[in-house]
Amino acid sequence: MTGGEAARVSGLRRVAGGLARACHPGPTVAVTSLVTALAVASGRDAAGCALVAAAVLTGQLSVGWCNDAVDARLDVAAGRSGKPIVDGVVGARTVRNAAFAALLLCVPLSLASGLLAGAAHLIGVGAAWAYDLGVKATIWSWLPYAVGFGSLPAFVTLGLPGHPWPAWWAVAAGALLGCGAHLANVLPDIPHDLAAGVRGWPQRLGTERTRLLAPLPLLAATWLLVFAPPGDAGAAGWLAVAVTGVMVVAGTLLHGRAARAPFAAAIGVAAVGVLVLLANGPALTA
Repeated sequence: MTGGEAARVSGLRRVAGGLARACHPGPTVAVTSLVTALAVASGRDAAGCALVAAAVLTGQLSVGWCNDAVDARLDVAAGRSGKPIVDGVVGARTVRNAAFAALLLCVPLSLASGLLAGAAHLIGVGAAWAYDLGVKATIWSWLPYAVGFGSLPAFVTLGLPGHPWPAWWAVAAGALLGCGAHLANVLPDIPHDLAAGVRGWPQRLGTERTRLLAPLPLLAATWLLVFAPPGDAGAAGWLAVAVTGVMVVAGTLLHGRAARAPFAAAIGVAAVGVLVLLANGPALTA
C-alpha cells in the first residue's frame, strides 16, 4: 500500500469512526434492540424481525446524525468536547449527508413491513426529525418523543398477518416512556440549552423540577404494561414494578454524580417493559 492509499484508508476510518460517534450510538443501539425484541414478543417471524431491526436502525441513525448536524454550531459555541463535529473528526456536511442517506434507506425498509406499519414508523421518524429541526426549542418538545415511542408498537403489530392494531395500553406506555426519556435525556444539558436560547418543555421546568418529574411517566408506563393487559400480573409483574422503581429512584439520586444516570434509568425501564411484553406474548395486539 502506497503512502497516499494509506492516508486515504486512515481518513475513511476517521470519518467512519466520527459518524459512529455522531449517531448517538447508545440510544440507537438500545432502541433498535428493544424494538426488535418487541417484534419477537409480538410473533413476527425471523424475516419480519430482521426488517423491523433494519428499519428502526436506519431511522435512529438518521435522527442521531440529523441532531448532531443541526446542533453543530450550538455544540461548538458551548464547547461540548467529545462531539465528533466539535472535535473536528468529521464535518457537519458529511454528518448531514449521512442523515439524509439513512432516511432514504429507512423509507423502503419501513414500508417492507406493509403500508400501514411503514406509515406508523415513518410518522415516528418524522416526529423525531421535527424535534431536531426546531420543535425541541418549544413548549411542545415532548410531543415528538411521545409520537415516536408511541408509534413503535403500531409499527410492530401492523406488520403481522391481518395487520392488527396494538393494544391501547401498549401505545400509551410507549408515549409515556418517550416523555420520560425526553426529560431524562435533556436534564444534563438544561443550563447550556438555556444559555443558547433553547426553551423546550424541560428547560422551562428547570433542572430541579425536571429531575423530580422524569420518573413519573416512566413509572406510569411500567404500571400500564404490567396491570393493563388482561389476566393476573403475578409475582413477575410486581417484580417488574419493584425493579423499575429502584431504577428511577437510583437515576434521580445519582444525577448529581452521573449526569446521564436518569437517561440510563429510562432505557432500563424500557428494557424491563419489553421483558414484560415478552412474557405477555400475543397480548400486545388489541
